[in-house]
Amino acid sequence: MTRTMRQNDGQYGTAAGTLRRVQVGNALSAFGSGFTVPYMFVYVNQVRGLGSMTAWLVFTVFALAALVALPLAGRGIDRYGARPVLVAGAVTAAAGALAFGHATGSGHVLLSAFLFGAGVATVQPALATMIVRCSTSETRAHAFGLQFTLVNLGMGIGAMIGGQIVDVNRPTSLTLLFSIEAVMFLVLAAVTGTIRVPRPAPVAVSAAAADLPAAASADASAPRSGLRALLADKAMVRICLLAGLIFFTCYGQFESGVAAYATDVVGTSPSVLGLALGVNTLTIVVLQMIVVRITARRRRSTAIAATGVVWLAAWAAAALAGLVRADAAVATVSMLSVYMLFGVGEALLAPTLGPIVADLAPAHLLGSYNAAFALVKQVAVAMGPAAGVLLVGAGMSAAYVAVMAGCTVLIVVLALRLRRQLTGVQDNAVRRVRVVAASEPRMAPELAAGLQPAA
Repeated sequence: MTRTMRQNDGQYGTAAGTLRRVQVGNALSAFGSGFTVPYMFVYVNQVRGLGSMTAWLVFTVFALAALVALPLAGRGIDRYGARPVLVAGAVTAAAGALAFGHATGSGHVLLSAFLFGAGVATVQPALATMIVRCSTSETRAHAFGLQFTLVNLGMGIGAMIGGQIVDVNRPTSLTLLFSIEAVMFLVLAAVTGTIRVPRPAPVAVSAAAADLPAAASADASAPRSGLRALLADKAMVRICLLAGLIFFTCYGQFESGVAAYATDVVGTSPSVLGLALGVNTLTIVVLQMIVVRITARRRRSTAIAATGVVWLAAWAAAALAGLVRADAAVATVSMLSVYMLFGVGEALLAPTLGPIVADLAPAHLLGSYNAAFALVKQVAVAMGPAAGVLLVGAGMSAAYVAVMAGCTVLIVVLALRLRRQLTGVQDNAVRRVRVVAASEPRMAPELAAGLQPAA
C-alpha cells in the first residue's frame, strides 16, 4: 500500500507541476494581449488610416472568427486532447497577431483579424480543459481563481508598458507591440506543448450527495454527440443562458457602454478612466484568493447571486455619478466605485462558473462543454458594446443604467433558480472525499470489524 500511495503522490505532483506551467503560459499570453487589445481601434483607425468603420469591422470579424473556431475546437479537444488544440490555437493566434501588426490594407487587416480571433478563441476552451484535467475537485476553484488573477495581472502590466511604447505617429511602435504578442503566444505553445496532462484524480461521493434532480435522472452513459448531449443537459443550458446574461451585463459593457457613459454623460476624463481600469485590476488581484477561500464552503449558485447584488450596487453608483456630475469629486469617486464593484463581482465568478461547467460535463465531452461556454461568452461580449453604445449615444443614458440594473436583478433570480438543476456536488453543497491509499491505516474498531480482507 505504501507503494500505491507514492504512485498517487507522484501523479498529483505531476498534475500540480503541469498546472503551474499552464498558468505561467496563460499569464505570459495575457501579458502580450495587454500590449495590443487597448490599442487595436487606434491602430486601424489612426495609425493605418483605414477609418473607424474598418476598425469596427475588425472587432466584428474577430468575434465571427470565434463563432467558427469554437465548435471545431470543442470537437478537436474531445477527439485529440487539449494539448494539440491549444498549440494549434496559439500558433494561429501568433500568426494573426504578427500579420495584423504588418497589415496596411483593409483586406489584409480583416484577414489578419480573422486568424487572430480564431486562434485566441481556440486557446480559451483548451486552457480551461487543461486546468480541469490538472486540478482536483478540491483545488479546481483555486486553479480557476488563480488563472483569472494572473490573466488580469498580465493584461494590466502589459497595458501599462504598452502605453509607454505606443506612438500613433510611429507605426513601427504598434508593429512592435503586435510582434511581442505573437512571441507571447509562441511561448504559450512552447510551455504547454511538451507537458503531459494526467488523468483526473478519483473522487468518492456519497449516493445521496450525487443524487440527480428528477429532470436529469436519465442514464447519461449512452454515447451522444457533443451538441445533442449539451442541449439535452438542462443544467448546462441554464448555466449558458445565465453566463450569457452575466457576460453581456459586465464584460460586454466594461470597455464600451460604461466607458461611453463615463465620458459622455458623467464627463470623466480619459486619465480618470485609466485609473478606474487600474482600480478594477487591483481589486481582482487583491481579493481573488481571499474570495476563493470564502466561496470554498458556500454554494456556487449563492456566489453567482451575490455577484448580481454587487453589480446592482455598481449600477447604482453609476446612476449616482450621472446625477451629481456637476460635483466632479463625487462623480469621480462614484465612477471609481463602479469599476471596483465590477472587480468584486468578477472575483466571485472566477472560482464558480468554470468549475460548474467542469462538473456538468461528461468526461468525454469536456472540450465541447468548455467550447460552448466560451462561445456563449464571445457572443454576449460582442453584443454588449452594441447595446451600450447605442443607448448612450442616443441620449438614453437613464434607460441604459435601468436596463443594466434590471439585468443584474435577473442574474440573482436565475442563479437562485439554477440551484434546483444542480446536484449537491455541482453546487458545492457537499464535501468531497479523495480516494487515497494509506500505508498503516488506523481506524476505530467498529469500522475495522466491518472490513473484509482483500482477495
